[in-house]
Amino acid sequence: MGPAPDVLLGELFAGCPDLLFIASPEGALLHRSGGLREVLGPGLDGGALLADVAHPDDRAALSAAFSALLETGEPASFDVRLRDGGGSYRRLSCSARRSSDRNAVLGSLRPAPEVTEEEELKTLRLKARILDGLVEHVEPLVVWALDGDGGYLYHEGRSLSKFGMKPGEHVGRNVTDVYGTGPEFAAQVRQWYDGQVRRGHGEAHGADWDNWLIPLRSEPGGRVDGVLGVALDVSESRVVEKELRVQLDQIAAQQKVIRDLSTPIIEVWDGVLTLPMVGTVDSVRTAEVMDSLLTKIVEKQARYAILDLTGVEVVDTKVASHLIELLTAIRLLGADGIVAGIKPTVAQTMVALGLDLSQLNTQRNLRAALNHAIRAMAREQGASAPGAPPAGGPAPARAPRP
Repeated sequence: MGPAPDVLLGELFAGCPDLLFIASPEGALLHRSGGLREVLGPGLDGGALLADVAHPDDRAALSAAFSALLETGEPASFDVRLRDGGGSYRRLSCSARRSSDRNAVLGSLRPAPEVTEEEELKTLRLKARILDGLVEHVEPLVVWALDGDGGYLYHEGRSLSKFGMKPGEHVGRNVTDVYGTGPEFAAQVRQWYDGQVRRGHGEAHGADWDNWLIPLRSEPGGRVDGVLGVALDVSESRVVEKELRVQLDQIAAQQKVIRDLSTPIIEVWDGVLTLPMVGTVDSVRTAEVMDSLLTKIVEKQARYAILDLTGVEVVDTKVASHLIELLTAIRLLGADGIVAGIKPTVAQTMVALGLDLSQLNTQRNLRAALNHAIRAMAREQGASAPGAPPAGGPAPARAPRP
């Protein structure tokens, strides 16, 4: 009786020179053929992820390919660069399918077709045409490139002439010679080579620039040996932005003046403040009124505050509730609030709230409210206030202080 079939299959898989693998749905390598182990090295034994040896730029595509394979169940083919035992990346074509029990991915790898020199040259020419089109026709754009020591390799852009420069003017010069040799700037330049893509704002040649700094590598995964710079002149948009900000500030200031004028707090008598409200009364305006009036009551040590609603046609239930709260706050400060000139529609709204209005002091109009306040103060003082109108007489709109 010979070896068990599983043993024979294991020996066949281990000795197979083809690049075969069995992976989990997450991409962990469960089994590798002898050929694949020889290519990738022994470091992937023990369920390591295939993504661990994939090129960083290919990992997202590899993950997407595995997800699509498991979701659709259809065989998939894709290219991926994998790091071999020597540390170099090999471009491989992968064919994979889902196992019948849906718990594994069965795949094979083979060297990807090499790109011919003619195809590479064609691609390079296309990239050069694209770059030339950008720097020649996009006016606010400047593109430059530095070598590993900070020397200019490329310096082009249609807007260079706007600042008195010629295309390629900085080529052959060092960036520190152009923009400063100080230790602070030199340290900043060294940071450009740490492999991070940077974006920032700066000023140069009397203009505002949005800058992108992109690390360059001679080969994928290699060390950074250059920096690509893309600068966009945003001076005009900055000017527009500043003008717009000034306009918005002016509008905000005008709105404040309008609000202040629409809700003036007037001291019509010694100890009596009146607040005539006109137009639309919303929640924001009511809150501002509350803050201003309460502050004024404390400042003037007022005894009465009259809310004149003669010019208010409509309020919503929320605003009516705020007005009741305002009158309560006035009472807490030791003053009395009087509401004058309530329109029928406003009265209906306040009644509909179901609030306790028994303590609400209302008068028909401002004249009646002022007369009531002056008489009440006179009674409190035990005598008529100097300059106060006689009982039943009219109250002047503006009376002298005693």
